[in-house]
Amino acid sequence: MAAADSQSAHPQKPAHPLEAVERRVADALAALSLEQKVRLLTGADVWSTHPEPAIGLRRIVVSDGPVGVRGEQWDERDPSVCLPSPTALAATWDEPLTERVGALLAAEARRKGVDVVLAPTINLHRSPLGGRHFECFSEDPLLTGRIGAAYVRGLQASGVGATPKHYVANDAETERFTVDVRIDQRTLRELYLAPFEQVVAEARPWLVMAAYNAVNGTTMTESPLLASPLEDDWGFDGVVVSDWSAARSTAAAARARLDLAMPGPTGPWGDALVAAVRSGEVPEAAIDEKVRRLLRLAARVGALEGVAPAAPAPAPPPADAAARLAREVAAAGMVLARNQNDALPLDAASLQRVAVIGPGAAAGRIQGGGSASLHPHYAVSPLDGLRAALGPRVDVRHALGARIHEGLVPVAGDQVTDPVTGEHGVYVRFLDAQGNAFHEEHRSVGRLIFIGDFRANRAATIEVTTRLRAAEAGRYRVGVAGVGAYRLTGGGQVLFDETVAPDKDDLAAMLLAPPQRAVELTLAAGQEVDLVLAHAVAPGTPAVAFSLGVEVPALPDEEELARAVELARACDAAIVVVGTTDAIESEGFDRSSLALPGRQDELVSAIAAVSPRTIVLVNSGGPVIMPWRDEVDAVLLTWFPGQEFGNAVADVLLGAVEPGGRLPTTWPSREEDVPVLSTKPENGKLVYAEGLHVGHRAWARAGVTPAYPFGHGLGYTRWEIVGVDAPQSVVAGAPVEARVRVRNAGARRGRHVVQLYLSRPGSDVERPVLWLAGFAAVEADPDQTVDVAVTVAPRAFAHFASGGWQVEPGVFTLHAAHSATVLTRQAAVVLLDP
Repeated sequence: MAAADSQSAHPQKPAHPLEAVERRVADALAALSLEQKVRLLTGADVWSTHPEPAIGLRRIVVSDGPVGVRGEQWDERDPSVCLPSPTALAATWDEPLTERVGALLAAEARRKGVDVVLAPTINLHRSPLGGRHFECFSEDPLLTGRIGAAYVRGLQASGVGATPKHYVANDAETERFTVDVRIDQRTLRELYLAPFEQVVAEARPWLVMAAYNAVNGTTMTESPLLASPLEDDWGFDGVVVSDWSAARSTAAAARARLDLAMPGPTGPWGDALVAAVRSGEVPEAAIDEKVRRLLRLAARVGALEGVAPAAPAPAPPPADAAARLAREVAAAGMVLARNQNDALPLDAASLQRVAVIGPGAAAGRIQGGGSASLHPHYAVSPLDGLRAALGPRVDVRHALGARIHEGLVPVAGDQVTDPVTGEHGVYVRFLDAQGNAFHEEHRSVGRLIFIGDFRANRAATIEVTTRLRAAEAGRYRVGVAGVGAYRLTGGGQVLFDETVAPDKDDLAAMLLAPPQRAVELTLAAGQEVDLVLAHAVAPGTPAVAFSLGVEVPALPDEEELARAVELARACDAAIVVVGTTDAIESEGFDRSSLALPGRQDELVSAIAAVSPRTIVLVNSGGPVIMPWRDEVDAVLLTWFPGQEFGNAVADVLLGAVEPGGRLPTTWPSREEDVPVLSTKPENGKLVYAEGLHVGHRAWARAGVTPAYPFGHGLGYTRWEIVGVDAPQSVVAGAPVEARVRVRNAGARRGRHVVQLYLSRPGSDVERPVLWLAGFAAVEADPDQTVDVAVTVAPRAFAHFASGGWQVEPGVFTLHAAHSATVLTRQAAVVLLDP
């Protein structure tokens, strides 16, 4: 075996900070006392760091991502652009487009006074049950690394810091605060650290977030992995920030490469860390390096007086430009998984009646749950998008067909009226211990989240008042989603007064997907009832989140289904929108099943049996099981596609835009076929026993055919791979420059993603059956043949052994492919000793 050059053995020197900046940082550091330095290393609050006016340092503001920038408040009155989920972004396989997304997010960040976006999430899709699967890019480390690097470049080119997370092996949510991930060194380096290495080497992020979990016995905020390989091998010179409340110790975390403990102002450092330095338990030099890196970040984002930021702040994005990009990205990421007999695109001129059916038809799911969620400016449903695109000539009709039983939904819109202002919405009062209101405000929705809000922290009680109007006669359930003490009155009568206990041990899940309590009211059509919900805030609560919610009357399931079937029978085409919800795919818990919730499978099969053309839109962040997929004419995977969902879907369905997506993760036929499924630790440990065999690698080894393989996507034209040329031999450590000849064999211009995979027959080293080694996009007109260059980096041939990167000389097979299972051409490459 020969040693391989590290991917980042000679990392390029960052363009910023310059020497003058380093001098300014050094001078600022020298002016600080130990107490001042330590104070800077814990957040001032939930979303910002401490200022230090004596050295010209303002606070640095951070905000969650990755689909938009929420800002410091979780408030519908300050909405955000909502872009497609990271799975959708990775499905574009488009780095320039991803950079444009990063630039838009940077402009949004500056509009909201944010310096650092806590994104991208570059953990892997180890299991499709992972709760934050939608928030991660891919099952493959190369695709994850390349899309992640583009995202970081786009953000930081506009002067806003990016925070790749969660370092490392935070690939599931079950017991995420305490789980100890057991993983061998080769697998850790080649799979789970690889995207972080690529992002650090190619994009030079200004921060990295340390995860909650432990790896091989050491919690990540104390892990030696923060120093090596992150800094020592890869040259990372930025800030390592803890995930929120992940810093658990004083001395151990301080001796590690962790720089910033969030949130604040309390935490394990503070006075305890000053004492540890004074006693010699923690060297002051370690504190100085942490502060130096924090000041360097401040210089980069423009928070250190006398230093120009790394890039000037971009102008706020015009609303129409943001909408256009959101629409473009949503369509580019949609994957046409099935298109029998060219059912799509639809010919609008031939349509008279179109049925749009399903739980996502009139209210599509645009984002997943958890800290990644935000309040969008608006959300276009598939129903509204198709009606707008088809115009009045085509009769577009709607039926629910099947319900996803979610229970209470936060009150909103014209169903509720603020009795004080007369506007649609609710009236909120913050009361002190004596019952006196010290702050009052109108809110347009019944979902209230206060994180780092001093008024909520001061309040003894938060009171929500509204007038609910029954749109139709029936039984309504009204109540609360939240943890803690609640009293609900309706029409002056106490409906319930109780303390709701948490049903999960995860803080994020308790805040964002809490338990519900409700009572039933029978109301006549047009009847109004005054509701008052009072929540007793527990002293010292850092975050308050609850919803005043309602569940409206609904038809019996059988009647809903029958109505949808009759509508589909009478229409030229049926668009069925099925999927999951943000209560199923969310931070804080893993999915319990890959099945579509409710009776959605039954709905699709029933529609397919009567409709002349059935097109199914799968509106989920990650894979679901589709037992009906061979019964329908077309399947379009839309992911959680952001605020422009309906417009983008209309563009794709009517052929104005080609669905550009290719799968970034494998979609199984059956849950029991998934090679790596479990996310449940045993005795606190989650063993990655599958080693290197994750995602498409695992499917290839298992020899099981999925519903749709990694890399799959049809588009609106047909592609042929004519040939592939590559050097017959290459010296280890040199890239392989391959040329793939492809032909557009269809009738319209299109875009294709050419994928290169490697295999090593007869290897003396354990390897996957094949692995993704490179990819590139190509566009061509009908009947045009073009050559596309695809670079295979030296690391694709290397493996990690004996503490370093090694290569095995000999013959590797290079496969040009449409997907991980459609390998059409190949070339042999002999790897030579350097």
